[in-house]
Amino acid sequence: MRIIPVASGKGGVGKSLVAANLGVAFAQAGQKTVIADLDLGASNLHLVLGHHAPKKGIGTFLSSAKVDFVDIVADTDVPGLKFIPGDTEIPGLANLKATQLKSLVKNFIALQDQVDILLLDLGAGSHQSILDFFLLSGQGVVVSSPAVTAVLNAYVFLKNAVYRLMFTSFGKNSRARTYLEKLRLDTSAAQKMYIPQLLPEIKKIDKTSYNAFCERLEMLRPRLIMNMVSDPKDAEVAMKIRRSCEEYLGLKIEHLGVMYRDTVQDTALSSRLPITLYKPQAILSQALFRIAEKILQSQDDAPLPDEHQIDESFQEAEIEAETDFENRSDYVGELLHSGALSQGDLIETVKSQQIEISKLRKENNFMKLKLNQALQQGFKVGAR
Repeated sequence: MRIIPVASGKGGVGKSLVAANLGVAFAQAGQKTVIADLDLGASNLHLVLGHHAPKKGIGTFLSSAKVDFVDIVADTDVPGLKFIPGDTEIPGLANLKATQLKSLVKNFIALQDQVDILLLDLGAGSHQSILDFFLLSGQGVVVSSPAVTAVLNAYVFLKNAVYRLMFTSFGKNSRARTYLEKLRLDTSAAQKMYIPQLLPEIKKIDKTSYNAFCERLEMLRPRLIMNMVSDPKDAEVAMKIRRSCEEYLGLKIEHLGVMYRDTVQDTALSSRLPITLYKPQAILSQALFRIAEKILQSQDDAPLPDEHQIDESFQEAEIEAETDFENRSDYVGELLHSGALSQGDLIETVKSQQIEISKLRKENNFMKLKLNQALQQGFKVGAR
């Protein structure tokens, strides 16, 4: 059984959209697939799947000894696809206890004889339980949008994942754990230290812990999806995440591809159908099918990608972005002429894009202001 966690640094970037539609694509490809809604503070995956409001979910399983795990695994209308609902009704469920997390992991692993792929739709952010679920597999997917805040949060999520991996690789009373704990308390020093800088020191004081972490880090190969793209140039933002991960975390990531904004997704959602079922030929659906195929072509035991393969994945994503942009223009024209997209829908699409552009400009101006303030502060310090 392959475990594929789907995460994001912040909410609203389409993580559940990706998880739901990848589940459909995998099932249609003949893979027995289960999707678990682990966004426990705001479970809504059933809406994207078009599933009826769940009566039982992870919340009821964790809070009631009378509910067995098999009772919360529900069928869907898609052959080969099952669904494990979350729960928003139980207070504090988003912050799982260690015993609850272990119970869920144990029951997920127990599915391996009946399931080919287990998709984990994780909550947004970097809570410890989210990171632990993400690190169940080396093949986690991180969804971002080109917005500055989303890109920053995607990097921060991966940074926290690597530090969580490091922390759990070190024994409780090991010298490496003690060193890391002291570093965490000294926030000024911690902010200046990066993984490539930390490792030589850890190797000197605790080679056993160093080897344990390096072995686990080598198996971590997260993959990026850039969603809500409006222009091919937006795809280039992924390179910022890649460079930051390599320089500051010693982590190599692959690029699975881009997904353009598509107003048909809103119609599919209101129709309670995943877009890959509602309109398989839509540009967004085709991007999702393409991403699913890339994941299926990769194997659990495949050798780690080298620098050339990683370069190719980013170059391929840029080419796909250009092609999808051209097809997207034709696609909108076809919808408009066919009557499937009214003139009002087109106007609304333009308005939403203008709002997004305005939002990005504000974020850009904010970043410029912060940069200028930092530069001015630097000049003052230099003058002293």
